[in-house]
Amino acid sequence: MKSFTKIFFSGLLVIYSFTLFGNERVAKTDIFPTNQDTATFAAGCFWCIEEQFRHLAGVEKVISGYTGGKTKNPTYKQVCSGTTGHAEACQIIYDPSVITYDELLAAFFVAHDPTQLNKQGNDVGTQYRSAIFFHNHRQKELANQYINALNEEEAYPKPIVTEVSALKTFYVAEDYHQDYFENHQDQPYCKFVIQPKTEKFQKVFKDKLKH
Repeated sequence: MKSFTKIFFSGLLVIYSFTLFGNERVAKTDIFPTNQDTATFAAGCFWCIEEQFRHLAGVEKVISGYTGGKTKNPTYKQVCSGTTGHAEACQIIYDPSVITYDELLAAFFVAHDPTQLNKQGNDVGTQYRSAIFFHNHRQKELANQYINALNEEEAYPKPIVTEVSALKTFYVAEDYHQDYFENHQDQPYCKFVIQPKTEKFQKVFKDKLKH
C-alpha cells in the first residue's frame, strides 16, 4: 500500500462521559474546551480495533460499543444477528496535542481492509462494516478528503467502501467486551486473529506507541 497523504485539520474538542439512562448504556460527547477529543471508528470486530488503538501514544481510552443502527440499547446478540443496523465500533478518547485526528485516520486505514464491504476476513455482516462516525463537520470533511486522496492515489487495489456518517447514539457494549484481548489472551480468536493483526499494526506505528 502506498504511503498516506497527510491532511491536517483541527477538530472541535470534546469531553467524553458515560451516562446511564435507566438500563441504557449511552456514551455522550459534550463540546467543551478540554485537552481531550473523540473519534469513533468501525472496522470489523471491535475487539481487534480496541487492542490496536489502545497502544498508541495519546490515546487515553478505547470503548467498545454499537452505533449506526436503529435498535435502542442493543445487546451483543442482537447486533450479531445483523438486524439492528448497528456496527461494532470503538470510541477513541485521545489527547490531540499528542496524536491528531489525521494520525488516527491513518491508523484506521492500516488497522483493517477498507475495501471489504460488510465484512472483515471471516467476520461477515453489516455489523462488521467499515465506517467513520464523525462528531462534527471538521471530522466529516477530513475523513472524506482522506478517502478521496487514497482512492486517487490507488493506495488499495480496489475502491474504499468506508461509510462516513454522523454519529448519533453510541451504545457502550457489555462489560465483558471491554479490554477483551487483555482479559482473554488464551482464546483462539485472540491468539490467531487479534494478536497477528495487532503485531502488524504495531510494526507500522512503532514510533507512535506508548512506552
